[in-house]
Amino acid sequence: MKPDLFEAPDYYCLDDLLTDEHKLIRDSARDWVKKSISPIIEEYAQKAEFPNHIIKELADIGAFGPYIPEKYGGPGLDNISYGLIMQEIERGDSGVRSTASVQSSLVMYPIFKYGSEEQKMKFLPRLATGELMGCFGLTEPDHGSNPGGMTTNFKDKGDYLLLNGAKLWISNAPFADIAIVWAKNEEGRIHGLIVEREMEGFTTPETHNKWSLRASSTGELVFDNVKIPKKKSFL
Repeated sequence: MKPDLFEAPDYYCLDDLLTDEHKLIRDSARDWVKKSISPIIEEYAQKAEFPNHIIKELADIGAFGPYIPEKYGGPGLDNISYGLIMQEIERGDSGVRSTASVQSSLVMYPIFKYGSEEQKMKFLPRLATGELMGCFGLTEPDHGSNPGGMTTNFKDKGDYLLLNGAKLWISNAPFADIAIVWAKNEEGRIHGLIVEREMEGFTTPETHNKWSLRASSTGELVFDNVKIPKKKSFL
């Protein structure tokens, strides 16, 4: 395979708006894409398989929650840095970028913004290193990403919440350790729940024969009377 010699011409002088740190972060991500993504991505796209071996490398370049403070295991960068890292990964492959941005924006951010201190300390450091991988459950088979039509629901059973329903087209689902799931309570109000892989009744069948994002791992989230401890909800 020919070497990846990509360089981005700066037609609009956008580099003038970046700090030296921003440029260093961008260039580091670009170099990683050239070394670790460009040589392999055609093969993995053809196989419709996510290259799991790059998860640790994604963590090493700061692709998982770059904006997360050091207190919670992140590098404490700004959102410009986050955008630059994602832009470079996207150039390499949209599926790989999806894996990283779901982890960062749709899993880590809700925990960072709305989670308890206990939830932040438990999950964020391990998500930042890639020890844990997460997914985000909003889209449903019959309603797409329309929260108003959502049918996934939970009932308050005293010591726990009982979750039932299904989500579809979920990036990272087949290998995710945790899922941030949006579901309606008995009054129809939407809440976020943290569902962990080992919870009984929680399964993640893989989606096959995709025509796009082929190097991304995509699946369903199925909840069959899953018992969620109340401390795992954003109430």
